[in-house]
Amino acid sequence: MSQFSVCILIFILCSYEAALPPPCDSEIYCTGELLRQVQLAKLFDDNKAFVDMKLTTAPEIVLDAFSNLTQKFPNGIVDSLVLEGFVKQYFMGDGQQFEPWTPPDWHKEPKFLSKISDSNLRSWAEELHGLWKSLGRKISTDVKDNHQLYSMIYVPNPVIVPGGRFTEFYYWDSYWVLNGLLLSEMTDTAKGMIQNFLHMVDRYGFVPNGGRIYYERRSQPPFLTLMVESFFEETNDREFIRQALPVLEKEYNFWMENRSIAVEIKGVKYVLNRYNVQVGQPRPESYTHDAELAEGLPAESQEKLWTELKSAAESGWDFSSRWYIDSSGQNNGSFKDIRTRFILPVELNALMCRNEHLLANFSRIVGDEDKAQKYDRAVTARLMAIESLLWDAEKGVWFDYNLQSGARHPSFYPTNLSPLWAKCYSRPIMGQAALQYLQASGGLNFPNGVPTSLSESGQQWDMPNAWPPLQHILIEGLSQLDSADAKELAFDLTQRWIRTNWLAYVKYKAMFEKYDVNGDGKPGGGGEYDVQFGFGWTNGVALQLLDKFGDRLSSGGCVLTPGLLIGLLLPILKALF
Repeated sequence: MSQFSVCILIFILCSYEAALPPPCDSEIYCTGELLRQVQLAKLFDDNKAFVDMKLTTAPEIVLDAFSNLTQKFPNGIVDSLVLEGFVKQYFMGDGQQFEPWTPPDWHKEPKFLSKISDSNLRSWAEELHGLWKSLGRKISTDVKDNHQLYSMIYVPNPVIVPGGRFTEFYYWDSYWVLNGLLLSEMTDTAKGMIQNFLHMVDRYGFVPNGGRIYYERRSQPPFLTLMVESFFEETNDREFIRQALPVLEKEYNFWMENRSIAVEIKGVKYVLNRYNVQVGQPRPESYTHDAELAEGLPAESQEKLWTELKSAAESGWDFSSRWYIDSSGQNNGSFKDIRTRFILPVELNALMCRNEHLLANFSRIVGDEDKAQKYDRAVTARLMAIESLLWDAEKGVWFDYNLQSGARHPSFYPTNLSPLWAKCYSRPIMGQAALQYLQASGGLNFPNGVPTSLSESGQQWDMPNAWPPLQHILIEGLSQLDSADAKELAFDLTQRWIRTNWLAYVKYKAMFEKYDVNGDGKPGGGGEYDVQFGFGWTNGVALQLLDKFGDRLSSGGCVLTPGLLIGLLLPILKALF
């Protein structure tokens, strides 16, 4: 905090909430005694299984029947065996909400396959391209006509889902899915998914975390504007930009009105964004976990904890020691020390900066120079704020900012370098400094990807897990630097990542949501649920990297590239000297 010796004079922790829609009011899927008793009875291995089920009759009938049932038991707590019978009577399994569908724009041999030199990787890419068919879903019109029986949010166009337990659309996942679809020349499917998200913004003011009503009060990192950019780069469809732009601005305004905070330093006020979900209840899909974590706390503390948990879920990093702030204000502690709303994340603000760039560009495409200049000014203000609060000149990289302590968190995360990906920094020397930081960080010391952190907390967004979107953001950022070393490191990291993806696929015939950096082809672990396979964003990232580097990538044994050699030797040299 030395360079901030004057400290923060003020910061505002109360976001403007007037624009928010009411929370999901379903007393079955979102709140209420039935939800509480079923989830705490642990009738299912995964809490999500219950809230994804379809009702067999109208919700008011189910609630009346449950109320009558509770009166037969002391204190109203229904016996678990009786409760299980009740659920079997009034609910049916997930999957009822879909119609059979195969993407009509899928075809066998998209052009990008010809760029892949290694025959094993090319055959694998063909299989990944084929996975879009198994991950495609079309929501039944019955969900639209009888929405009260479902937790599913109806959208008019088919979607590609992540896979496994995630049987609905998810917001930030879909950016990498969509880029994979465009490489697979599935333009109509990609456009339909974007139109679904535009529909969501029209309805809610933002895109929900995922396609269930219990996600209606939280979002995820706002990638919709970047999806439109990807589609425009592929199609040059200016009319689509014209139609989408007002909706993209609506989403941007939501984030600025409901997910921003002003910090004043040395008489200058800076506005940056954070995750901030104002719902003080357990997550329906993880009810048992949240209720047990809050057990024994005063009611007010329980509500605050649940607000922080939902804010972390909005980040996409659910969960990580990254969000911990202990009683001394440091980035330490345990799960109960989660304080997501008190952290200004680097990648969210880099993403918002990229959105502002794009909104300026889109405004110029449609001929609105005044609006373009408005977003240009927003970029300028964002750059000043990021450099003033997040940039660490001594360490040469960007760090998350702790609103409680008025200091940056010096922990390693791949997202520390996300301004490179967003092209959201003012001086080339900052890019070179960030490269040097990465080389000395310890994050390159693993043969199977860059870990999400260097902390082994047991949470899934920590060591030893590596996640596809973070690999891609880091690789793209390095690729864009005017540095031969950075470009070679981007290739090195791509080789490591593709190799571990491919080895796992050979062993399991599956793509996973995350991987273990310590094992060749080993799926990741930890967190609230078993590792899932499918997997939408993993497929999309792999296809993008195969498209970009396919002429050089190898499926053979460990390729000892210069970057990998440095990463493996650096800790040994440090120990010796």
